[in-house]
Amino acid sequence: MNIINLENITRIYQLGSEEVRALDGISLRIDKNEYVAIMGPSGSGKSTLMNILGCLDTPTSGKYDFKGINVSDMSDNELAEIRNREIGFVFQTFNLLPRSNAFHNVELPLIYSGMHSLKRKEIAKETLTSVGLEDRLHHKPSELSGGQRQRVAIARALVTTPSIILADEPTGNLDSKTGGDIMLLFNAIHKQGNTIILVTHEEYIAKHAKRIIRLLDGKIEIDEKNE
Repeated sequence: MNIINLENITRIYQLGSEEVRALDGISLRIDKNEYVAIMGPSGSGKSTLMNILGCLDTPTSGKYDFKGINVSDMSDNELAEIRNREIGFVFQTFNLLPRSNAFHNVELPLIYSGMHSLKRKEIAKETLTSVGLEDRLHHKPSELSGGQRQRVAIARALVTTPSIILADEPTGNLDSKTGGDIMLLFNAIHKQGNTIILVTHEEYIAKHAKRIIRLLDGKIEIDEKNE
């Protein structure tokens, strides 16, 4: 089943009198339960592409269908609804609420969705347990290691059962061993049927994905299966 379909997407930024073509005619399809890594050097357009895939930005031209719905020219409020309902984000900097414990950080998206208190508490606890943090529910981010904080962030991304998990340099703030453990967790999440899109500049991280898309100068240079 097709989840993402980009047709001839461009994104142009105006910097003073200069026009910067961050994306230049990107066409791309991602199906349900794919595990895709997006790679490229600085300035290749991978961050811009991630922002468009995550409905954080809109293209200058072209068409973006998300689960059959054209999101290319949606309003900010409509895009926010898609993000909240359909996309789980994992960031390099974790983006956790520092004064809230792990449980509340994970429960928060369910509060926003209006879920009943007992149900959301049950789901938040189950999701934290699934990422190996059943004994860290009441710890604040400052009381957790970097790897544990990223596990909280992954649980928060999973808790709404989104259509895709979008991870931006998820191991960028971690040492290599902890980063490897996090990638094993992503592998397990993919095996459970989740669609994962991973943005990274690290080859060894991208090798965990089943498909690698390499960008250069705002275009897709290589799109290959990773056996």
